Parts: sequence; C-alpha cells; structure tokens
Amino acid sequence: MDRKNLEILVVDGSASHIFYMAGVLRKVGYLVRSASSAEDALKAMDGVLPSLMITDTALPDMTGLDLLRKMQQSPRLKVLPVIIHISEKNPPTEAVCKAAGCLAYFRKLADVDVLYRTIEAAVQSVPRHMVRIDTFFRAEVGGGPAGQGRTEYMTALSEGGLYIKSLTPEPVNALVPIKLFIRGREISATALVLYSSPTVGGQHREPGMGMKFVDISEQDREFIKDFIKKQISEGLT
Repeated sequence: MDRKNLEILVVDGSASHIFYMAGVLRKVGYLVRSASSAEDALKAMDGVLPSLMITDTALPDMTGLDLLRKMQQSPRLKVLPVIIHISEKNPPTEAVCKAAGCLAYFRKLADVDVLYRTIEAAVQSVPRHMVRIDTFFRAEVGGGPAGQGRTEYMTALSEGGLYIKSLTPEPVNALVPIKLFIRGREISATALVLYSSPTVGGQHREPGMGMKFVDISEQDREFIKDFIKKQISEGLT
C-alpha cells in the first residue's frame, strides 16, 4: 500500500488522546481521521473506508470490542484491519481481542516504535521496522578523506537510513561516504544506495536516493534515534 495515501481512523472517547495519537501518526507520514464514539466511527466509514482503524476499548457508547463485533457483521467493514489500543485497568486479553476481530493490540501511549511497527505490519506487505520522519538538513555526499563532497539535502531520516534529494543520485548498490548536519551536530557515515531515481515518479516524491547506514557510530545512531523521538513528540505533550 502506498504510504502517502494510507489513512487511519482513530476512535477514542478522550479528546486529548485523539490529539496525541493523531499528531504522532501525522508526523510519521499517515493521513488521519478521528471519531469520538463507536457511532461516529461507523458513520465515518459510510463513505470511503480508511486503510486501518485504531480504536480504544473504552468508548462512551459501546466497548471497542462491541464495535469490532458489529463491524464483523458487515461484509464491507469486516475486511478492514483493526488495531486495539488499551487503556482499561483490566484490559481484555489478546486472545479475546483477536476473537472479536482485531489484528493486533497494544497499550495506549505505547512507545512510538511499537505503534509504528504494529501499523506497518498490519497494512504493508514489506513493512518498515524503524520510524521515518520528513526532515530538511544539509548533507555532503561523496568526497571522503581526499576532499569535500557535494552539497545535497536530506529530506527523510530514520535510525537505519535516509533519503537524499538529488538531481544526480548515486547508482543502486553504491557505497557512499556522507556527512549529515543535524542541529549543530556533524555525523559522518557510510551508506548503501537501496534505490535511486533522477526523476519524480512511482514511489519517488522527488528525485534522489534512498540509503541505508552501513557504517555509523553507535553514538550517532543513538543521537538520530533520540532526535526523531523528540521531533515526533514536540508540541504533543
């Protein structure tokens, strides 16, 4: 499924929880709709179905499990992937949730990594395992000890790799020395080009190359991981 068109319906009786969950999901690249009750959720699905629904078990008009059971009675709704997020003190077991029709479940306000991996596993045939966010930071590509690389810009970043916007991307499977400049920190690494395109089209929103870190210090990797978490939570807590 094309990630840029993936829409998630968040169902929760708490406005603050909807604000947080929707904010997190948008920051990691998903489109979001919300509903504050089971009835509102069913009405929201009268038109175009979302790609996925995340619902709390404790809703004002019925339980999340009852909502799932109601959806299972509809040939149109029963095919929708559903993830339960649990806030009750005595939550249903995973077996009960799955018997009601949910694909997965997790504790409310779980780590963003857990949420992201759960969603990816639910809707993608080749799921990502690391949170990826949009960015815009200067990068130097190529060069190495002999000289300075050319200046490009990094437009997406994860703990495991990045996307660099470029009209002259390196070829697939090239090992490329890079330097990243993130909030006053200079990070030197070597990255492998996984995919590359000098034009826009298909999976490419912009010309450039997707790269995986193959040589990066643990300190720099931890810095990137912490930076991503701070970017996601900024303005939401």
